[in-house]
This record gives sequence, C-alpha cells and structure tokens, in this order.
Amino acid sequence: MSELQKIGRDKRELVRGRNLKVAAYAAPVILTALPAIVTGILFVLFATTPPSAATILFFGFVITLVGFLKGLVLAGIFAYKHSNWSKEMRERIAAGGISADELDWFRNELTSHEKKALKDLERADVMLLDAYRETVASRLTASRIMKSSRREMQLTERRRLKLKGLKSENAQRFREEIEKDKVKIAGIRDEAQDMLIEAESRLQMIEAAALRGGGMADSEMALKKLSARASTLPLALEEAKVAREIVAELEQDEIDKEALPERGQLEGK
Repeated sequence: MSELQKIGRDKRELVRGRNLKVAAYAAPVILTALPAIVTGILFVLFATTPPSAATILFFGFVITLVGFLKGLVLAGIFAYKHSNWSKEMRERIAAGGISADELDWFRNELTSHEKKALKDLERADVMLLDAYRETVASRLTASRIMKSSRREMQLTERRRLKLKGLKSENAQRFREEIEKDKVKIAGIRDEAQDMLIEAESRLQMIEAAALRGGGMADSEMALKKLSARASTLPLALEEAKVAREIVAELEQDEIDKEALPERGQLEGK
C-alpha cells in the first residue's frame, strides 16, 4: 500500500487536482474556440452582403479576443490553485515519509543528475531502478526533514527568547521543556543528516553497479535499513512539532496571565 493510501487520500482529492490541471489547459482553448465557431456559423448563414459580413467578422473577432483573454485569466487562476493543491499534497505525503511509488510527486525536487540516472536505469536494469528510486525517495525525505528541523529549531529558539522575561512559577518548567525539544529536534536533524549522507552514498553505489552491470544483492539489507529510517524520521519530527505546539499554547496562557495584573495596575493608575 502506498503512502497516499496510508494517509487517507481519497479519489475525490486526486480528481480535484486532475480537474484543476485540465481546466488550466482547457479554459483558453474553449473560450477562444466557441466564439470563433459561432462567428463562423453566423458568417455562413447571415453574411449575405458585404456590410453584414464585415459586421459579423468585426464583432466575432472582438468577442473571440475577449474570450481568449478571459481564458488566459482563468488558466492562470486554475494553474495557481493546482500549484497550491500540489504543494499541499506533497507536504501531506512527506509527513509520512516519501516512498518510491510517490516519487513522481517530487520530480521538481530531483537533481538533473538523478533524473538522468533514472532514465538510464529504466533502459538498463529494472532491479537497480527500483533500488535507485527507493534511495532517491530516502534522500528527499532526509532533505525535507533537515529543512523542517531547522525551521522547528528556529521556532523553539523564539519561544525561549519569548519566555526570557516570564516570572511565573511555571516558567522554569517551560524552559526545561524547550531545552528537551531542542535536544530532540537536534537529534532528529543529526539522524536526518546521517540518512542523507547514507542515501547519497547508496546512490553512487547503485550508479557504479549499473556501470559495471552488477546486481544489488549485496546491498539489499542496507537499502531496507535506509527505507525504514526514511519512514520513521518524519513521524518523529511530527511528534516533536505537536509537542512544541502544545507547550507553546501553555506558555502563551502563562504569559497572558502574567500580563493581566500589569494591565490592571496600569488601568488603576
């Protein structure tokens, strides 16, 4: 079962994305073709004199041009919505770890070298191709986790600075929670870094095996280990995010409580 099914993605969501893509391409064509066809029919039926023919052609041209411009505007709107939909889908997929079956969703994130290697392996060796796709998926997962962990670390540091002036009895506990979060996120980031290095090394090994016509039997266990890490690390990062959000809400409550007496004193003055 692919990760798309695991995270509960249904057919309606995929149909929505397909419809947005079709609409982006179809809008200019339809809104240009329909006025042009109608103009042609009117011209054949009613253009009995030069003035009537000129009138039909003039208004037909204007309406066709307006339709074309409207089609371009609608195409831009649909393309923008499709881009947002694709981004949202990629984030949902990546949250559970990217698998080889979902690699097509992340084509834009592949390097030119990886794209070329995938094409070459399609013609050379199917088993090596599967291994390469799995490893590229692990590389993408590791890269995304590193970016997310850096972002989470920045948010955690902001929380720490925000709590610097907090003097409530829970302040120390919140600071300890922040330090724990930092350690956990740093651990995830370091593990993602190791996974990234391992994936890049594995990619080079597969490419070398393809050049010499070798198989992948000797590296099957390493590939399974890499795939397992690719599926567990995103979940660990999501858990860290949830924990951070919960503690952040509690911290905000404490800050608000501490601010209330100060406001009362200011109002009394």
